[in-house]
Amino acid sequence: MPIPGIQQPDILTIDPTLRLKRAGSGFAFALPWYQDPETLMLVDGKTDPYDMPHLTAMYRYLEQHGELYWIEWRAPGGTFEPVGDVTLWPEDLPIVIGRKDLRGQGIGRRTVAALMERARRLGWQELYVNEIYSFNTASRALFEGLGFVPYAQTPKGARYRCALG
Repeated sequence: MPIPGIQQPDILTIDPTLRLKRAGSGFAFALPWYQDPETLMLVDGKTDPYDMPHLTAMYRYLEQHGELYWIEWRAPGGTFEPVGDVTLWPEDLPIVIGRKDLRGQGIGRRTVAALMERARRLGWQELYVNEIYSFNTASRALFEGLGFVPYAQTPKGARYRCALG
């Protein structure tokens, strides 16, 4: 149980084409996301590629602190495919859309909105994003469009929070 006293659902359906699936132990499909320089710059602010031990350590950390999900999109054939990851936890809400061809399609916005609703149902008063880099205009627009506001500057950007009440 990643968040004490809270049962993580196996599937959170967002809409007919998008769902969140509780992360499992098999995640080799995600390694290319974390080897892509553009994605890495948005996520880490640098382009150092992950290897499998680094990816494993990151996912273990996220699972220990919150609800880690694969963002799954319904492909034209009708099957759901992982296209990114997201973690809901009280101190952060990291999200990655690993499929670059699906960025800008509203997947991130719908995912974050669904997790905001989950947090409300859990009785949380606020959600936080540990850091969004100032050059990551898409992430800033996504979170600010959903009501998140910067509350502290970081060396590369800002920390954000959103009141859920």
